[in-house]
Amino acid sequence: MRDLPITLLRTFVVVAETLNLTVAAGRLHRAPSTISMQLSRLEDLVSTELLERGQYGVRLTPAGELLRSHAQLLLNQHDRILGAFMNAEIGGKVRFGTHDQYATRSLPSLLETFVLNYPEVRLEVQCDHRPRQLVAQVQQGRLDLALVEMPLNSNGGQRLGRDELVWVRSPMHQTHLRDPLPLAVFVEGCYHRDAALQALEQSETAYRIAFTSQSRAGVLAAVRAGIGVGIIPRSTLEEGLVMVEEGLPALPRTDTTLFVADEANEATSRLAQIIRESPQFARTGHDMTRLLHQFG
Repeated sequence: MRDLPITLLRTFVVVAETLNLTVAAGRLHRAPSTISMQLSRLEDLVSTELLERGQYGVRLTPAGELLRSHAQLLLNQHDRILGAFMNAEIGGKVRFGTHDQYATRSLPSLLETFVLNYPEVRLEVQCDHRPRQLVAQVQQGRLDLALVEMPLNSNGGQRLGRDELVWVRSPMHQTHLRDPLPLAVFVEGCYHRDAALQALEQSETAYRIAFTSQSRAGVLAAVRAGIGVGIIPRSTLEEGLVMVEEGLPALPRTDTTLFVADEANEATSRLAQIIRESPQFARTGHDMTRLLHQFG
């Protein structure tokens, strides 16, 4: 019976997640040609086609969908076993605070990697839409680290990437043309909300708060339903939303920033390192910086 190398399976899972060889190559720090060769080798081992390659990316075949689920389980078990032997001496608690735009999009795979590789660590995650509140908790010793979105060039922490806030609406509703402008926003204390209200007031644009929520999912559901216009980072734009590029005041640029407690334990330092080195944040920062320079 043939063995399936872990390296090939790991490459396949990343490609299955991104459906783009170039993006997958960036995450894995390999050349696209190397990724393509690894996929071909894996297809030879299982004697079936796993991916259909096209002009705009790839898609999984039925066999690829089946392998994806099995491969992810195998990788999880592999990492759990390896972590139990390599990092058994690292324990303790890590209290991590972040916005749910990160917790639901960029962080799940990173936190999964951390949990699998450090099985003796107790990870506690707190989501809060108020970045300054999370930073204060790190400074007061109630959190060990926080990943937040801060105003451009704010003091403190380590900047991982640059972004900008944008207005979004449903493509099915002309919400942005209503007067006063209805808004779907987080509850008070959210930087997105504060920045939007300040921009509207400075431009003397009439508005009203039509919907509030403590979760990104709730806000975006209201935007898609045409209840109000939302405010999100450009890098988190997703299907079912379109940017409002005319008629509303410009919104500020932001920094994705990591704050780590001064007295961080080894487990906290390891999680901070995983986040800092993640291509997800490095790529976002590079791409957004390039776009912002390009468009001023």
